Amino acid sequence: MSRHVEAQGLGVNDKANGSRKGKVKLKSEITLVNGVAIIVGCIIGAGIFVSPRGVFAYCGESVGLSLVVWTLCGIFSMLGAMCYAELGTSIVRSGGDYAYILEAFGPLPAFLRLWVALLIIRPTAQAILALTFSHYIIEPLYPQCEPPNAAVRILAALSLGFLTYVNCRSVRWTMNIQDIFTGAKLLALAIIIITGVVCLFRGETTHLKNTFHGDFKAQDISLAFYSGLFAYGGWNFLNFVTEELKNPYKNLPRAIWIAIPIVTFVYVFANVAYFTVVSPLEMLASPAVAVTFANKMFGVMAWIMPIFVGLSVFGGVNGLLFTSSRLFLVGAQEGHLPSIFAMIHYERCTPTPSLMFTCTLSLLMLTTSDIYTLINYFSFIQWLWVGVAIAGMMYLRWKKPDMPRPIKVSLIFPISFFLCCLFLTVIPLYAQPLQTGIGLLIILSGVPVHFAVVKTRKKSPTLSLISGRITTELQKLLEVMIPEKDDPLLSN
Repeated sequence: MSRHVEAQGLGVNDKANGSRKGKVKLKSEITLVNGVAIIVGCIIGAGIFVSPRGVFAYCGESVGLSLVVWTLCGIFSMLGAMCYAELGTSIVRSGGDYAYILEAFGPLPAFLRLWVALLIIRPTAQAILALTFSHYIIEPLYPQCEPPNAAVRILAALSLGFLTYVNCRSVRWTMNIQDIFTGAKLLALAIIIITGVVCLFRGETTHLKNTFHGDFKAQDISLAFYSGLFAYGGWNFLNFVTEELKNPYKNLPRAIWIAIPIVTFVYVFANVAYFTVVSPLEMLASPAVAVTFANKMFGVMAWIMPIFVGLSVFGGVNGLLFTSSRLFLVGAQEGHLPSIFAMIHYERCTPTPSLMFTCTLSLLMLTTSDIYTLINYFSFIQWLWVGVAIAGMMYLRWKKPDMPRPIKVSLIFPISFFLCCLFLTVIPLYAQPLQTGIGLLIILSGVPVHFAVVKTRKKSPTLSLISGRITTELQKLLEVMIPEKDDPLLSN
């Protein structure tokens, strides 16, 4: 079994025991509807409003092939999600990939997964989404020019701060925000799809003729899949909060089976709508296809689309903050991060230290203009770690055949998905050797950190004493404590 950190601090625990009811632990407050909203809300961000341009270009400007790629990306995501449904119901812990890799391969590989997520992937993704939200919300105020860079960054920082505050206050508030903004982004896409359907009935099919005509190459199609899969990113995010999901054995797979077909349907028909209105040349020239679509169809009301895109991204930031904090909380429970990050507020039962930490890192990312380059370094690493998690799933099938598996998919699914992940990981090594090489070096930089910090801290009484004192003071300041465990005798 994995080692958990011991409870620290005195004052807060005593205060909590006298003023609250029930155990201080992460509550199972996420319903099936909330779970669907998390998956849909995390997947549908800026991608569907921006990525169609990349998919179309790499498909050799073939409308038909673009639609096939969007459909196959949805099927591929569904395949991965089904594998994660087995992982999430057999290893019922928050933390997603980290928890599964830890169970299958042990502390070092899991720490490297956490190290990359901590250092770059999560804070950078959150910062980029916050900047994207800010840009689209401010854009209607500056119709003739680019919004001021300072204003964009300030609004991005405010949005991160506001969402962190909400996440710290209440899981229920956080889920309400996720539900509302998921509804907003689906409404925006419904407007696009309905407008496209109306245009189709009017006979506006000029851009849909010669559907599979185009000049495309095999290596370019692989890049089209990268753009499409970027828009589907987030299909495994519900696995990061499994412990807070009501009846996870039923609701995790149900949420997956409901959410991903919805996203696939919306994505494919949104692209049909785009091609009905937007010409190929306009598609290739547009930085945000949805905004170009709105400018052509909605006239003076075209400003609503940047607002809808901004709201869509805002929900994505909320989902990232929520799941990132749980990832760091589980990492701290295993001793891979300072123990303060394994604690939750004694009344609100939210992981306040982890939320404040991930928000701070994201705010630091807003100070540099190189974050888009940084995220490019790690686009392939996401698939590397998903592939490792799937390899762990197959390894556990062999190592622990008697492990309870409420959901057990056919072995053909993880094998097929692993081979696809391997392809998506290997191709960038040839196409972008410098970027992928830097990414791998940063992953490997976690090895000496693991042995120098994590291992040394366990063996050094002095470091343990200093760490304990700092943790106790922070615990009192933030009013947090280690989550309590259920008594196994009482739960039977």
